[in-house]
Order: sequence, then C-alpha cells, then structure tokens
Amino acid sequence: MKRFWILLVVATLAMANVASAQIFVKVNALYALAGVINPQVEGVIAPHSTLSIDATYSPWKSIKGKHAEFCIFQGEYRYYFRQAARGWYVSVNAGMTGFDINKPQFFKNGLISFKKEYGKGFGFMIGAGAGYQHTFRERWVVDAFIAFDFLRSWYNGYNANGEIVMNPQGHEHYKHPDPFNGSAECVPKIGVSLGYRIFDPARHRKEK
Repeated sequence: MKRFWILLVVATLAMANVASAQIFVKVNALYALAGVINPQVEGVIAPHSTLSIDATYSPWKSIKGKHAEFCIFQGEYRYYFRQAARGWYVSVNAGMTGFDINKPQFFKNGLISFKKEYGKGFGFMIGAGAGYQHTFRERWVVDAFIAFDFLRSWYNGYNANGEIVMNPQGHEHYKHPDPFNGSAECVPKIGVSLGYRIFDPARHRKEK
C-alpha cells in the first residue's frame, strides 16, 4: 500500500509541474461517510480541459465477516462545456486496482448482498462518465459525478474457511487444478466531492 500512496504523490507533483495552471484538491464526501478514503487532484490544462488523478482506498479488513479491503488508482480527462473546472463535463478514465474482497451482488438477495467466497487479486479498468462542478466563495468547489468502468480482473478465490479454491467455476475441464481465475464486469462510480483551489497562476502573478 505504501507504493500506492507514493505513486499518487509523484503523479500529482508531475501534473502540477506540467499543467502550470489551477490546481484543485478534493475529497469524496459520500465515500468518506462509509469510511473509504478517496482524495483527488485536478489540474487545468486548457480552456475547457482538465486532468484528474484520484486514489480510492478501503482500509476495512472485514465488515460483518466480509472482506472489504481494496485500492484503486485512476487518471481522468475531463472536457468542460462552459469553462475548465466549471459547470457540466464529460470524462474518460483509466486505472488499476488491487483487492481482497467478497464480491457484491446487486438485487439478488435484497438491494445488495455478498458472496460467501472472497477473492484476492488485481485488475485494470477503463470507462467514461459525466458530472457538474460548482464554484463558490471563489476557491471552493462541489463536484457531483457518475461514471461506469469496464473492469477486467484476475484473482485467486477462497472459500469461507480461507481455503484456496483450486477448481473455480470455468476451470472444470482443466487437466490440472488452476486456482488463478478472471472475470469482467461493469462497475459504477458515483460521488459528491468537496474541493479547494490551492494554486492559481493568474493570482500568483498578480501577487508578485
């Protein structure tokens, strides 16, 4: 996990150096309510364009006996219709993830339930989204967004007793046991982030 956070810091500094423009730092308030950490950095690169970097980390080793630890690192390009970092926008993103989780199931046993088995592995994702960013009190922003990512993951599965599943679903006809499995799914991402502009080159030049 240490490498994960080091990568975020290095990428943020590099973006700030290249962009030489307005820089915003944000926190996803909806995720924070669930105890999930999701810091974001957004930098303006053109009159209608920004680049964002965000990291998502769930520190929960277990929730009611279910594994819930994961991390996601993503980069995102945003196109704002009105002005960079203001108003409506569309976006595309790409990222990677590592996880130790019980896979959720939606609308199977209620709104959301979790499989008894859990998986440990990694994955890569790509997706698109849309949102609206509002500026208030000059430096503060509220960013509401939704995105859908296609996730391709690879993992080892474990049963409820912590024993590795040597013959997972789809491997029934393999000549030798192979616990390393894979899957693909569409993953939604929704949030409301609160942010603050920490750097504005125009203001900086005036102050000089």
